[in-house]
Amino acid sequence: MSKYDDEVQPVKGSAPIRLANDASASSSAQARRKEKVQVGDLTPDFTLLNQSSRPISLGDFLGKKHIVLYFYPKDNTSLCTEEACAFRDSYKVFKDAGAEIIGVSSDPVESHRQFAKEHQLPFILLSDVDGVIRKRYGVPTAFGLPGRVTYIIDRQGVVRRIFFSQFTSKRHVDEALETLQKIHDEHV
Repeated sequence: MSKYDDEVQPVKGSAPIRLANDASASSSAQARRKEKVQVGDLTPDFTLLNQSSRPISLGDFLGKKHIVLYFYPKDNTSLCTEEACAFRDSYKVFKDAGAEIIGVSSDPVESHRQFAKEHQLPFILLSDVDGVIRKRYGVPTAFGLPGRVTYIIDRQGVVRRIFFSQFTSKRHVDEALETLQKIHDEHV
């Protein structure tokens, strides 16, 4: 298990979780953490092609919906398929919570199209072929594979939670739903 597996950054306002195992993390490690999107940051906007070859901008959803943005390693691999199907199976719950699910990997559009069709995925899959967005968000790698990270972003574009677990899939769905419930509870 990686030191990064099952790593969570909490909802804003709850106790922070140290991202390094060592309390005396070097200043270069601290600088590297600043290069990635963190809880409390405004999410960077971007535009990528979806599985239908249409450009989708993250900013199109801001002010309208919460966003569950999840990065995954590769279409049609066992854990990635399991994760996508778990999001699919809970899609109505996410929609009822006012959220849109957006999956991102470096697979080309055609791979996403086939993956979505084969598994009846009702949500958006974006193609980040060059990994530019993955790098902008600071998504780590684990064991040489692109990381599996979920960002829960509120309607205002603030990153409320980040969950990283390379070897669990359903937990990404559970963490996202739990965070959306907390956001909802804050406004009641």
